[in-house]
Amino acid sequence: MLDGQPLAVFQPFIDTATGLIAGVEALARLRGADGQLRSAGPLFSDPKTPPAALRRLDRQVREQALARFHTAPADWFLSLNISPRWISRLRPEQPLPSLKQLQRSGIDPQRIVFEITELGGASQRLPGVVARYREAGARIAIDDFGAGYSQLDRVLALQPDILKLDMRLFQEAARGGPSGEVVKALAQMAEKTGCWIIAEGVETEAELDFALECGARYVQGYLFAKPELEFFHSNAFVKRFAQLRDRYVQHKLAERARLMTLRQQLNDLMNSLKGWAETDATPDSLPAPHAYPWLLRVYQCDRHGTQLTPNLEWREHTWQVDSRYVGHNWSWRPYFYQLLAEGWEERRLILSSTYRDATSNQYCLTAGQFIDNGRRLLLVDIDAAGL
Repeated sequence: MLDGQPLAVFQPFIDTATGLIAGVEALARLRGADGQLRSAGPLFSDPKTPPAALRRLDRQVREQALARFHTAPADWFLSLNISPRWISRLRPEQPLPSLKQLQRSGIDPQRIVFEITELGGASQRLPGVVARYREAGARIAIDDFGAGYSQLDRVLALQPDILKLDMRLFQEAARGGPSGEVVKALAQMAEKTGCWIIAEGVETEAELDFALECGARYVQGYLFAKPELEFFHSNAFVKRFAQLRDRYVQHKLAERARLMTLRQQLNDLMNSLKGWAETDATPDSLPAPHAYPWLLRVYQCDRHGTQLTPNLEWREHTWQVDSRYVGHNWSWRPYFYQLLAEGWEERRLILSSTYRDATSNQYCLTAGQFIDNGRRLLLVDIDAAGL
């Protein structure tokens, strides 16, 4: 027996385009004898919990959520969690209990999102079950995207409408570092496959900023609301979201202004380096880069991407020569062939996007400009963290 009364609570999804509530996720709670609500989540991960009791809890909460959703605004959607562990217990072609509940409720299936959880335990029947949900008119979401195994295979097999980024991975990524690049790459992949992104676990302004950076269509988390028994008004968070979004935009505009300043500084630096490079002068005659503390190294390549000169790095108040990379060809690197293509066509300074340097493990940018009548490319690597 479960210790408490099963209840459905609702946490809103905020539409990043409007700040309005676009829908809610139904979550399971148990009301104890003291009247307090506690999450039923730990019960689902506890192997000691009887499976039959979990199925009853799951269906009771879903039944309550569907009944309550009749009072929600007509343009909201309801997200219902579905565990693949139950699917393996169904007989082939057995009617899906969740679809039977939906039909009895009278809710338009187009307002329902079935959120597939625990992908590691999904059965081979899952794609067929998902197809039946779709035939009924519902949409499909994959929960905890980025965690577990075979996630990309599941995305390709199920072709979901929505991907919910794994909360732990998302929160770690929002703090920066390699996981941030991984989550951005996952978000880009979702965009290319036509999925909307939900960022859940948004608890701080920095996490909201990162969600917007990833192009999340919806955000969900304690920054706006905890799961509650009652529905919020659709516009409950519009003003607060607008303030936070405007702060984010101002931050991005400030970043853009810093980038424009950097481009001007790079133009000045390149102009000071061109004469030195085209006369093949020695490193001793290269000016000290005191005005450019973010400068990592200076080097030259031919127009095919092969490095012609050693790296020159400013260390200990002098130019240090590193000849290890002479003869290496960098044209295969995405940032480099951008420089080759755009720089050759437009004959202007080209600045790459930020990337992680495999040798130094630093986040860098590379700027380049053709010199010597287009026969050589003068390049500088920049420490992104130092900007």
